[in-house]
Amino acid sequence: MRANVVKRKLQAGEVVVGCFIPYPSSELAEICGLIGFDFVLIDAEHGPMSPESAYHMVLGAEAGGATPIVRVPQNERQVILRYLDIGALGVMVPQVNSPEEARAVVAAARYYPQGLRGIAGVRAAGFGLTQSLADYTVQANTEMLVMVQIESRTAVERLSQILEVPGIDVLFVGPNDLAQSMGYPGQPLHPEVQAVVDQVVRQVDGRVPLGTTAATVELARHQRERGFRMVVTNATSLLAASGRALIEAAKG
Repeated sequence: MRANVVKRKLQAGEVVVGCFIPYPSSELAEICGLIGFDFVLIDAEHGPMSPESAYHMVLGAEAGGATPIVRVPQNERQVILRYLDIGALGVMVPQVNSPEEARAVVAAARYYPQGLRGIAGVRAAGFGLTQSLADYTVQANTEMLVMVQIESRTAVERLSQILEVPGIDVLFVGPNDLAQSMGYPGQPLHPEVQAVVDQVVRQVDGRVPLGTTAATVELARHQRERGFRMVVTNATSLLAASGRALIEAAKG
């Protein structure tokens, strides 16, 4: 099993930067690694991503030197299992709104004694060929990055309880769904939404690394300065920004 470089960096207090990829493309995952992203976030929550297509993207991310992380479509043990068994080194689970739901994520992502993840000689375990399954479970529990998304008013209200759940490596603030839950759909930068994000940062107070999104260079810098140590952009935003800038330059 590969070492989780992103988890090591977060534990050392460093900032990590990644890219959401919502399209089934192993080449794009590899390119993101080659240009220097610390991790690739394979988005199986939105879009046409299946475990089969995510499998090839995990291979691409590994080839490019990026840590493969999957955002799963739902907080279900068997769903999480299928995406982790293909070799993802991290899992992001959306809409975690209670400590009970957070505990379910940890249980699904880790083996005994930390969780209840099903065990088999799958790719994540080197097909059972490179080490014993007993040794693999210990290593997997160490390397797996468990991320839960805080993206509703309910989650914010129960944040103190969620923070008490052992085994969570990153709390990821999802500004788009948070904005919607507050009555501002499509307005993640609304002042009231951002005030709640600041509230989350203050309440967490460095107890767990925080992650969030940033569509622009300026926003990425701002997120880092306000205390986020995991910053994620989107492949679509990157393509749009660079493409429009080139078109404007070429056409004068």
